[in-house]
Amino acid sequence: MSYSCPLCFQALNLEQRMFRCSNNHCFDIAKEGYINLMPVQHKRSREPGDNKEMMQARRLFLEQNHYQAMQKKVSSLCNELLVDSHYRLLDIGCGEGYYTSAIADSIQNPVHHVYGLDISKVAIRYAAKRYNNCSFSVASSHRLPFTDKSLDAIVRIYAPCSPNEMARVLNDQGLVVTVTPGSRHLIQLRQEIYREVKLHNETEEELPGFTLEREESLNYMMPLTGPDSYHLLQMTPFAWKATQELWDKLKNVEHYECEAHFIIRVYRKQ
Repeated sequence: MSYSCPLCFQALNLEQRMFRCSNNHCFDIAKEGYINLMPVQHKRSREPGDNKEMMQARRLFLEQNHYQAMQKKVSSLCNELLVDSHYRLLDIGCGEGYYTSAIADSIQNPVHHVYGLDISKVAIRYAAKRYNNCSFSVASSHRLPFTDKSLDAIVRIYAPCSPNEMARVLNDQGLVVTVTPGSRHLIQLRQEIYREVKLHNETEEELPGFTLEREESLNYMMPLTGPDSYHLLQMTPFAWKATQELWDKLKNVEHYECEAHFIIRVYRKQ
């Protein structure tokens, strides 16, 4: 294991059903199989991250495979790029594990370990109960609970994380695969909410210490049912700005066309 203690940053060692560091800080493994590495004093709210309703909406939407094309593309990239005999990969902001598990399943090399991390305890509980091919933890992306140079790759789908932290935990020549919204992502839904819709900025993210090696765009229309479109709105930040009229419309509409647009980039640590 590569986990580090969130209190003193020493390596954590597995002892039966708990992890312990050399300073005797202990962290139990939950019955669902995940580890909580978010101490109370590090929380900014009682239950940080997405709540139960958002998680349920996300799972219901993803189960209809509307984002499967992106899931398969990221999984294929990881399988193509990670060719060493043994490696460790971290999915930052993994949510309920939809992408994390698919990445783990797609990897041809049998000697690997895939981790999923999210600040939301609800999300990680959902992930750990369903997927047993990954190791899940509740933790902050601002201080990744992994030892220095212990990971070979990081997947970051929409999730924020300090470039310095990614550089710290990645080994030399380690990879970062990012997914960000393309200019037209969910533009039809945004047009329902804003009078003037600004296209998402597709400018390359600056990651000091990393070099961009590849960039691809993935764009397609999603034919949604009423429940699908309702769950889509519920799982996005747009939910906070939607009117009751829009909620009612999406709940009752039979068919709704909405565009998915992703920018996928691969960076390498220098």
